Amino acid sequence: MLSTGSPELPEPTWRVVVASHNPVKLQAVQAGFSRMFPLVKLALQPVAAASGVAEQPFSDQDTLYGACQRAQNARKLAPDAGYWVGIEGGVQDCEGQLAAFAWVVVLSDTLTGKGRTGTFFLPEVVAQLVRQGKELGEADDIVFQRANSKQEEGAIGLLTGNATNRTMLYEEAVVLALVPFKNPHLYGKERS
Repeated sequence: MLSTGSPELPEPTWRVVVASHNPVKLQAVQAGFSRMFPLVKLALQPVAAASGVAEQPFSDQDTLYGACQRAQNARKLAPDAGYWVGIEGGVQDCEGQLAAFAWVVVLSDTLTGKGRTGTFFLPEVVAQLVRQGKELGEADDIVFQRANSKQEEGAIGLLTGNATNRTMLYEEAVVLALVPFKNPHLYGKERS
């Protein structure tokens, strides 16, 4: 192969702070960013950042607020990064059933992106435990006789036999939250 004489440009590295130490959330962020920006190297930094909502949010609004707060608090903890990500899982009553989902919020200095996972309905035996005050992961562990399933396949993995899992569910929402970053000319503020 002939050399063109020009040195290869180094691949950029983006520092991404994730408001969680949960390996599922870290893997989802890694995979989502890699899908949207395949030529970028990522340096992920997990931090413990508060959500400002209950351990188990019980509405779409509270869940989105929790993800926003996690991302904003991650920025306060590591202000020199380029991106901050908050992920919050929640539930909401829907016609007598309990729906489960999550919100992802990605911040940079100039843009905010938000993405929501798909929604699935919990079996009543799990829903009853959540309504009694158990966090969804804890309820899953009780019903499925597991330990710490929220750091593995999560409720969706347990219910689908891992046809999909919590990482995959969150990854898609990370991709959706990155849409403004892929298209900053459409989402950025107008400059004068």
